[in-house]
Amino acid sequence: MPTIECDVEAARERLVAAGVDVSAGNTDHEQWRATRGDAVAVAYDSKVVVQGGSPSDLTLLLREGGGRGHVYFDGASRGNPGPAAIGWAIVTSDGIVAEGSERIGETTNNRAEYEALITALEAASNYGLAEADVRGDSQLVVKQVRGEWKTNDPGLRERRVKANELLMNFDRWTLEHVPREINERADKLANEALDDG
Repeated sequence: MPTIECDVEAARERLVAAGVDVSAGNTDHEQWRATRGDAVAVAYDSKVVVQGGSPSDLTLLLREGGGRGHVYFDGASRGNPGPAAIGWAIVTSDGIVAEGSERIGETTNNRAEYEALITALEAASNYGLAEADVRGDSQLVVKQVRGEWKTNDPGLRERRVKANELLMNFDRWTLEHVPREINERADKLANEALDDG
């Protein structure tokens, strides 16, 4: 059960800004309560106690500055173009705090990789990360977003612009190409989404 020492009023404002439902406390000692996913936060005078099966649904938002995390992304397409899916994971000092996957219809592998990156960046922003170290095994996407390679395809160019806009939401970020073994969780999630379809 994580306990976060903080300015509870500033923490409440961060939660409200992130769209979290905040209500009055249940006792005289509770300042407020907030619920998101499978987590409940209870604020006292100078601390917030987070309960539930997935406390990380709230802990990132409660920490001032949002904290730092590693963001992994992967897209997969069978047929290129063909059925496609994405996978992503956010890892902090608390372990994997969020992950997701979904089928995205029929598209190319490169477009799936871009969709995975964009979805992962949106999730990292929604979880309140201030610093993001982004990792993916698509050298093309990483080098295009970093401006090292040209983006000739108009559709990919549009996605590159969107990814750069999302990166600017973070106080600090890095974007690195990593081998598939390092990106194993996101790769597995994308392929499981394809297999389930």
